[in-house]
Amino acid sequence: MDIEIGMAKSGRRAWGFDDIAIVPSRRTRDPDDVDLTWELDAFSFQIPMMGSAMDSAVSPATAIEIGRIGGLAVLNLEGLWTRYDDPTPVYDEISALPPEKATRRMQELYLQPINPDLIGQRVAEVKAGGIIAAASLTPQNVERYFPMARDGGLDVLVIQGTVVSAEHVSTRVEPLDLNRFIASVEMPVIVGGCASYAGALHLMRTGAMGILVGVGPGAACTSRGVLGIGVPQATAIADAAGARIRYLEETGRYVQVIADGGMRTGGDIAKAIACGADAVMLGSPLTTAQEAPASGHHWGMATFHPTLPRGARVKTETLGSLEEILVGPAHENDGRRNLFGALRVSMATTGYANVKEFQKAEVMVAPALQTEGKTLQRAQHVGMG
Repeated sequence: MDIEIGMAKSGRRAWGFDDIAIVPSRRTRDPDDVDLTWELDAFSFQIPMMGSAMDSAVSPATAIEIGRIGGLAVLNLEGLWTRYDDPTPVYDEISALPPEKATRRMQELYLQPINPDLIGQRVAEVKAGGIIAAASLTPQNVERYFPMARDGGLDVLVIQGTVVSAEHVSTRVEPLDLNRFIASVEMPVIVGGCASYAGALHLMRTGAMGILVGVGPGAACTSRGVLGIGVPQATAIADAAGARIRYLEETGRYVQVIADGGMRTGGDIAKAIACGADAVMLGSPLTTAQEAPASGHHWGMATFHPTLPRGARVKTETLGSLEEILVGPAHENDGRRNLFGALRVSMATTGYANVKEFQKAEVMVAPALQTEGKTLQRAQHVGMG
């Protein structure tokens, strides 16, 4: 039901992860009997997870490690790894910048032109690690740079921007025809982001294998403040899942819904799946790994935009290895380690055997979930405080 904002405007109430809770069912399961497998076209992954195409989160080395653990990492083909032969000194400089100088200096560092020769080289480096190679390009550059990535051995293409639509209008340049391009590509293509039923449905109709759902929820993103746009993630995912149902009825074809951003803990990931996601794309949690390339810092793809930055460089603490963060073991109680162990236990506790079943879990609006009975934790800043 719409809520009246004023005489001439009304709007739906939307919900984020902190507003909802997963309701236990009549059944419980042994966690060892829970299947977290995620299928993307002909590829199978042990955990339903993608590493976000952000320079602070994914390097060729971390992509290989994430693949070894069982996930799929996405390398940004318009980032530092394709602008510099050795981006290590650039990472070091960004990490050392004072907050008041970070954005301007990063704009300067990202003015270094993309080297097309490095695109295929970086993809080949990932592929040489014996894993499935995924990488991202923005819509305006995908036709120019995709051939180099394909020749490097790319397996999965991600076409990504703050918002990607199936009907981009421009009087200055010829927009990317997603339908035509995706039909011409002989590999799975994932497209995003989007945050509405209509946007998700139209992206599905382009022939994409999966869509990314999320506009502005990331830890380093400022799009919601700068642009005033976005939808809280629980509602955005549920709306996209609704679009998936309609598209499946229309075509018999199932499209993957991938929650992109806004997830900090295992509980957030569980809620994303319960709202209808098939998998999640993680950025800031990966930057807390010892292997992360940015030494405990994080920034998004729009942080360094030359005229309108829509992100911040934020500091994240180093918590442990990539393996510990993703699949454990955890030695702390704040939910930021062993993220997919937490998903497994959440599914077992509520009685669901696999991700498809867990998407049907009962969810309720529960604003008191984070505070009820947690006075001591909040006062002492431990656990959920």
